[in-house]
Amino acid sequence: MSKRLFKLIFTVPHTSLEVCKQAVFSAGAGTFAEGKYSEVCFETKGTGQFIPGPGAEPAIGAVGKVVKVEETKVEVQCVGKEIVVAAVEKLKRAHPYEEVAYEVYAMEDV
Repeated sequence: MSKRLFKLIFTVPHTSLEVCKQAVFSAGAGTFAEGKYSEVCFETKGTGQFIPGPGAEPAIGAVGKVVKVEETKVEVQCVGKEIVVAAVEKLKRAHPYEEVAYEVYAMEDV
């Protein structure tokens, strides 16, 4: 029986891109075809926006002010739930933001 596939998607400031990618890759994300391919991902450049609220401790910007940051969206495949869980844990430790923006989707083979 093959393992379930998941897609991890996250955004990160350009300055922390490589650190965050290596963190998720070290958990096994981006490795598939029985190890024939590794560190596989797709990147899209864009601009993120947020306003830190009261009580926030933003890594970038100031409370109550609109912040726009040049970021990269990274999409990476994970083979097995244990890999995606470990990748998210490592991403949270490596990412510079207080709250990491990420999504996880179960994938279907059709």
